Amino acid sequence: MARFDVTDAEWALIEPHLPVAATGPLPRRMREQFNGILWRFRTGSGWRDVPERYGPWSTVYSRFNNWANAGVFQGLMEALIAEAAARGQVGLELVSVDSTIVRAHQESAGLAVAGETLDALEQALTEEKGAPLAEQPPVLRVMRPRPHPRPARHRRTSAPLSGDAVRRGRWRPRSADPGAG
Repeated sequence: MARFDVTDAEWALIEPHLPVAATGPLPRRMREQFNGILWRFRTGSGWRDVPERYGPWSTVYSRFNNWANAGVFQGLMEALIAEAAARGQVGLELVSVDSTIVRAHQESAGLAVAGETLDALEQALTEEKGAPLAEQPPVLRVMRPRPHPRPARHRRTSAPLSGDAVRRGRWRPRSADPGAG
């Protein structure tokens, strides 16, 4: 067993939540393949770099892809969190969010909030934290979003120069007389 592979105790919690087909042979190397998936994401390497001790890289990738599409990892995470909660081992101090992975829409930076709503939010925060409003730093109030300038769109005024367009009948020269058509 490699240094960061799943221990026997961890595997006892994980294995019941991994799918096994109702018919056919049992997968012999499911634990090694699971460790291969973890190795790949822990190191950030490509699938082709997965060590041979976890099996062929294509098999490890296929197993991951099938499980991901079937929602196995989501179910596994929920089951392990429920198990930890049942044991009393869940705490929010264990939650960590790295700012490099948090994505926000470009328009999420400026939210239009009415003054009364912002005052109510500040009051709720004050009641929850127990700190008076005077001790808190001032909050930037945005009453309405600023319109974004739109780039000017240019209209094509000249006819295409391609001979193919002329031959296919897509282009017809404009008449000098506006009434002719």
